[in-house]
Amino acid sequence: MNLTKKMIKHSMKESTFALQLTSMVDMFTILIVFLLKSYSTSTVQIPPGESVQLPVSYTAQEPEEALLVVVSKDRISLGEHHVADLKDGKINQKNIDKNDPYFIKSLYEKLELEAKKNRDIATINKSIKFKGQIFMQSDSDIEYDLIQKIMYTSTMAGYGDFRIAAISGD
Repeated sequence: MNLTKKMIKHSMKESTFALQLTSMVDMFTILIVFLLKSYSTSTVQIPPGESVQLPVSYTAQEPEEALLVVVSKDRISLGEHHVADLKDGKINQKNIDKNDPYFIKSLYEKLELEAKKNRDIATINKSIKFKGQIFMQSDSDIEYDLIQKIMYTSTMAGYGDFRIAAISGD
């Protein structure tokens, strides 16, 4: 029995275990830096439009909260509301004003309602200001002529500050 105690004491003395944390700390530091670099801090959530293929762009500017206009190949939407039908990316002439070829009547009516609602909120709550901002998601195949008509009509309704969504090409 005495021999067994000596062996246990002897083996405990020789097996000193030291944990090497330097490599593990380096690994976790690199992992944290990578995760922080890839983490987006933007508070604006922009749902992708149905069947909209966004163009590629390079920008460092963060999106701001604004009224969402989605232009796909078959429709124009304002937020969740349908505004006008498109056929192959072109607007039906019944939606265009006869006296002004750049004015989209149905879009103007919806934008006017939104502007009135936002201005009413701004008069009640002084911390909120009506900025007249539009965030536009447009399919990359939509012709500039239609985008120009949408921007013109939006400006007529009081929305003259535009942000256009694109996929980051970084």
